Amino acid sequence: MSTESGKLIKKAEEIIISQRNCVLTLIDKDGYPSSSVITVSKADGIKFLTFCTGIDSNKAVRISGCNRASVCFGSEEYGVSLSGDVEIVTEPEVKKEMWYEGLEHYFKDYNDPNYCVIKFTAKRYSLFIDWTEKAGEI
Repeated sequence: MSTESGKLIKKAEEIIISQRNCVLTLIDKDGYPSSSVITVSKADGIKFLTFCTGIDSNKAVRISGCNRASVCFGSEEYGVSLSGDVEIVTEPEVKKEMWYEGLEHYFKDYNDPNYCVIKFTAKRYSLFIDWTEKAGEI
């Protein structure tokens, strides 16, 4: 990886941490992309992100039909687009770790049987930061 790519990836990671809200695009049952605004629960750079949702939500249903996804963070100043795979995680220790303030408006607690975690693992990136565009594989 070039130094320039490394610097842009580092800035992308900072954007993900500070922004937290993004657009998650999944494929619906008819093969069309369907996008939702969602909050990042935890991130490991641009390698993986987690999100919290209901096991019976449209997002979880779409993932059961197709595990490919895209995540996008954007503003007038930058664009961070990641493509990869998603999975539904229901292990209690993961659900507890990913729980954050505000989820109690939707779920009883991290043991709620309807609460689950979406884990997104990035395979590719496309970045537009500081008027520079870079794309690559992770």
